[in-house]
Amino acid sequence: MKFALRVVALLLVVLVAAGLIFYRYPLWVADQQLRFHLWREGVKSEYVEAGGYRLHYFEAVPSNGGGAPLVLVHGLGARGEDWSAMIPDLAARGFHVYVPDLLGYGRSPRPDVDYSISLEEQTVAQFMQAIHVPRADVGGWSMGGWIAMKLALDHPEMVDRLVVYDSAGIYFPATFGPELFTPADVVGVKKLMAILSPKPRALPDFAAEAALRKLEKNAWVVQRSMSAMTNGKDLLDFRLHGIMQPMLIVWGSQDDLIPLSVGEVIHKSVPQSVLNVMEGCGHLAPAECPAPVIEGTVEFLRAEPPMRGEEKIFPAQ
Repeated sequence: MKFALRVVALLLVVLVAAGLIFYRYPLWVADQQLRFHLWREGVKSEYVEAGGYRLHYFEAVPSNGGGAPLVLVHGLGARGEDWSAMIPDLAARGFHVYVPDLLGYGRSPRPDVDYSISLEEQTVAQFMQAIHVPRADVGGWSMGGWIAMKLALDHPEMVDRLVVYDSAGIYFPATFGPELFTPADVVGVKKLMAILSPKPRALPDFAAEAALRKLEKNAWVVQRSMSAMTNGKDLLDFRLHGIMQPMLIVWGSQDDLIPLSVGEVIHKSVPQSVLNVMEGCGHLAPAECPAPVIEGTVEFLRAEPPMRGEEKIFPAQ
């Protein structure tokens, strides 16, 4: 009887401790669950020396050990884990997937640099060289799409097919300021979540406060990235016609951060591009609507001859 009581007491202590940890560090707990999920799906977490920095990346290999190389580039304030809804499925469909944490983000270093699009493009190129992948299909999400397009323009020999998801890279009249990405309070965090998703998850204040602490930690990197992006130096408006690779443009129809009209301009500027519109999805389409996004991505990357000039509407899930 005494032994049973001790076991019950110990379990209660463990549960209380776990609850306190979750309350104080909910994002850390969520990260551990996410990384365990990726590990269980066979996705490896690795590091490589590239350009003088030790970059972190995920790698997922098809079951047959081969597969066409596919490099996925995350966006502003993001990290490789943000592709977690797609990485295992793309590997299962036969792609050898590489997902780096850009310089300044995720588990990669945060040196004192400008964090411009040009710098991050160089980081991706050096990463591909370091992992001995001289040419690959390249996908980019948001700021990552901008980086991927610039890589395709500056180093066409490195990019086979190009895929961008709700991509930045050309001028459009924004309805928000740079401060959106570095909120100063819980209200700001919830505003950011609301513009990223048409159906944002209800965020308890303790979780919003944890998100605020995390955003504040990397705010200086994000601010430098935003400053470099808004100075206009790396904008691609007058270079889009130079993209020669087969190109897929994926966009959430309800993207309030970078509107669908931006995707339509890119589509019109690149004659060999395909536009896939995800009905009911927002800026986080690859994470919130992964099934149709993966379906369209795989169809495009496998098509022979390459698809071109099409526009498809994928119904809301």
